[in-house]
Amino acid sequence: MRAILLAGGYGTRLRPLTLDVPKCLVPIKGRPLLEYWIELLFVNGFDEIIVNTHWLADRVNEFVRASKWSDRICLVHEPVLLGTGGTIRSNTCIYDSEDVFVAHADNLVRFDLSAFILKHHQRPSYCVMSLLSFRTDSPQTCGILELNSDAAVINFHEKVRNPPGNIANGAVYILTPAIIDYIHQFNSPILDFSLDVIPNFIGRILAVETDGYHRDIGSLESLAQAELEF
Repeated sequence: MRAILLAGGYGTRLRPLTLDVPKCLVPIKGRPLLEYWIELLFVNGFDEIIVNTHWLADRVNEFVRASKWSDRICLVHEPVLLGTGGTIRSNTCIYDSEDVFVAHADNLVRFDLSAFILKHHQRPSYCVMSLLSFRTDSPQTCGILELNSDAAVINFHEKVRNPPGNIANGAVYILTPAIIDYIHQFNSPILDFSLDVIPNFIGRILAVETDGYHRDIGSLESLAQAELEF
């Protein structure tokens, strides 16, 4: 299975820290965020990881070159950010027959990846994508999911004032070729996976809940919280 880590963002809410440190390399407990992801994937049997770069790409290049996994990491530079869906499209082929693992590498996670993959393989036949979900203590700041009895997503509520629950989208996905084919139908150069793709598959996405750790490192406050918790 191919793995794509989305790591090209600016991290504007983490400034001034991200003025000279790319968001994916922000340290937590003394280790760059991206390092946690790379280790998680390779320890669980992935052969190669694709990482997109944009902001402070040279810093990411230096980090990867120094990594013991460097020969198995493919860096793809985007002079102009393509959006999350655009990055997936540019690093997949419409004729691919394998599933693709995609994750937002600006989240700090600890979860059972092998169990997530197994649940994906055991998903209901009508589901064409799986996502990692988690219980959040701040549902107003997350994308909250409504699920049916099969744990398939029947509605999304993105950062609303009174969300109907606390099961959140963890922005970790396994996409089947049906999703990849759909993404390749778009002609626009910039494509947002959450806005342009996911809404078209409501009812066909399996949510796999983890009891592990998940935090969006999107602000200085969340970074400080992660330092205390992780």
